[in-house]
Amino acid sequence: MQKVTSNGSSTQHPTEYTSLLSKPFNNEPCSDSKRSEGPFSRALVLAESWLLLKDSIPVILAYTLQNSLQTVSVLIIGRSSPENLAASAFSQMFAMVTAWMIGLGGTTAMDTLASSSFTGSSNKHDLGILLQRGFVVLGLFYIPVAFLWAFSEPIFLFLGQDPQLSRDSARFLTCLIPGGLGYIYFEVMKKYLQAQGIMRAGTYVLLITSPLSAALNYIFCYTFEIGLLGAPLATGLCYWLSFALLVLYARFIRGSECWGGWSREAFQNLHTFARLALMGIIHVGTEWWAFEIVALAAGRLGTVSLAAQSVIMTADQVLNTIPFGIGVATSGRVGNLLGMRDDTGAARAAHTSALLSVAFGGIVLVVLMGTREHFAKIFNDDASVVDLTAEVLPYVALFQIADGLNGSCGGSLRGMGRQHVGAMVNMVSYYCGALPLGIWLAFHGWGLKGLWVGQCIALYLVGALEWVIVARSQWDNEVHKAFQRMDVHDVLEDGVEDE
Repeated sequence: MQKVTSNGSSTQHPTEYTSLLSKPFNNEPCSDSKRSEGPFSRALVLAESWLLLKDSIPVILAYTLQNSLQTVSVLIIGRSSPENLAASAFSQMFAMVTAWMIGLGGTTAMDTLASSSFTGSSNKHDLGILLQRGFVVLGLFYIPVAFLWAFSEPIFLFLGQDPQLSRDSARFLTCLIPGGLGYIYFEVMKKYLQAQGIMRAGTYVLLITSPLSAALNYIFCYTFEIGLLGAPLATGLCYWLSFALLVLYARFIRGSECWGGWSREAFQNLHTFARLALMGIIHVGTEWWAFEIVALAAGRLGTVSLAAQSVIMTADQVLNTIPFGIGVATSGRVGNLLGMRDDTGAARAAHTSALLSVAFGGIVLVVLMGTREHFAKIFNDDASVVDLTAEVLPYVALFQIADGLNGSCGGSLRGMGRQHVGAMVNMVSYYCGALPLGIWLAFHGWGLKGLWVGQCIALYLVGALEWVIVARSQWDNEVHKAFQRMDVHDVLEDGVEDE
């Protein structure tokens, strides 16, 4: 951990992860050549790009594998009957916009607090306390979702869903309740390790549990003849197994030095963690909920539009792991640097991440435009679906650059603890303008294309606004805020050492 010594210099205990962090400050004068290069020189930006890229790739792979647990489960049980396919797909969608939002959005509080605590706190065990705090707060957040799932049938009926679909989906979700908590705790554990620069652990674990999940789904559904309910039981078991393997990884391989044992301090300062977690859920959820509204609207445009929408959404869900992975790597990197009081390094990481995401977005845009005439054939051979998908896909390709900016700049905001800013930008961009416009266009002659025009406008608004906000951030002030968010004794101790 970093420590400020009496002579004002900074030292850090060497580990295999220190390459992820900025070099410690020292009082040696800089040469004229180094000073003239500046903090945003090409060499420094390229080095930063390489660090972010190395961190992003395993995160992207991990989320791709994690999504496959739900996808494979739907595919396996869907083979038994169309009714089971509909119930499992609908249930997984509902789980995505409720409990999984706690796992993906609520754990952004760990992005903010854990990454800065790892490099900024004088007590390395503070990171372990934050892990426990995550278990407590997000576990409490999950309780109302569990009740919602258990009594979801009347809610689905109220929303106008088919009675059989409502009954089967409610049973599916009830069986998934124990597994949902495993999903959330797995995400918390991943963030604990990522704050220490350990990015590959989740990928290693999911390389084991993803194929195991497919096997268990088949065994539970067909060999044990449990049918529809075998899918949530098998998937939930694999979520808990993933969490357990990640704990074992931290205990016996890497990551145990920041665990100081169970402590009552985990129940202190819960309001800071809970506030950041809630804002993180809104930040991530507002975008995902907007896409689900688009999916519901597409269903009212007819069977062909719904089929094309399903193709596009499936592809976009896979492609979204790229900006999301870059954002996760960025939030940890920015938080680490703020904890080290390196405001210039944090600013450089944020801007480099934005450039990296734009580059990846451009690559995806070119690929989608080059394959748009044949893309839908991967999923469906119907000529009308293929043609409609080809007509809409240019808009989906166009917003990939904006989606990249949204992911990277959103990661920077989470690293700064400004989830509320991202949530506000999403709310205004999606729900006060672009989403209503897209729905209006869809039902006034534009069809499915109108819905995606609205999404394209929203993503460019979000990406541009967040980039401006990040660019205009006062990074020295963000360092001060990072230490204010830490436990009081850390702030006081660091302040004394600085004096």
